[in-house]
Amino acid sequence: MTETKRRVFLRGMKHGLPIGLGYLAVSFALGIAAKNAGMTAFQGFLMSWVGMASAGEYAAITVIGAGASYWEMALVTLVANARYLLMSFALSQRLSPDTSLLHRLAIGYSVTDELFGIAVAQPKPLEPLYSYGSYAVAVPMWAAGTALGIVVGNILPARVLSALSVALFGMFLAVIIPPARKNRVVLLFVLLSFGASFAASRLPWLSALSSGTRVIVLTVLLAGIAALAFPVDEEEEASSEA
Repeated sequence: MTETKRRVFLRGMKHGLPIGLGYLAVSFALGIAAKNAGMTAFQGFLMSWVGMASAGEYAAITVIGAGASYWEMALVTLVANARYLLMSFALSQRLSPDTSLLHRLAIGYSVTDELFGIAVAQPKPLEPLYSYGSYAVAVPMWAAGTALGIVVGNILPARVLSALSVALFGMFLAVIIPPARKNRVVLLFVLLSFGASFAASRLPWLSALSSGTRVIVLTVLLAGIAALAFPVDEEEEASSEA
């Protein structure tokens, strides 16, 4: 039986709630950095609502604090967020060919690591309302956390803020562990990605690159190897999802 649009939206909200709670905690630190750069709570809230990217926002806050130009801000943010282009390409393959351009643009508005993870885990074709449901709770919490960090974050002890930041790693584990347990190929490449990421941070040439650039290079490399070595039969995938 096909789910109603309301149930799909509510399912997205249910899956997005834990991510939103993690965002609320993690974005506290972002708010503190924004306050140190001279931003108000409203400016921090608006930045996070529009930007929805921790690394990109940190990069933007850094150049804002340094008094950089708008062009420098745009360039730094683009480089820091370039990995989301790859995620958007992958997510577009999950959508029905009939999905309108408006829906595609709306889904692309908030392709974060965690929201991308739960979206690609859904059966094809991905219903846009699922993503909208997850955005409806995750985006406001991320923005609110940034604003709260600006207002009251400096009151909290440094150890508390450090502990709250661990929540982000917990969300990543929640995204990758279930599919890795079901598929040995996924497990293999998850482990390879851990090793490759560590090695890239130590190798002379790759360690000089930004973390976002390293993510892009490793993602393209490992995804290409996986696609060539273990191609997915679309008919088998469709039958298993059905």
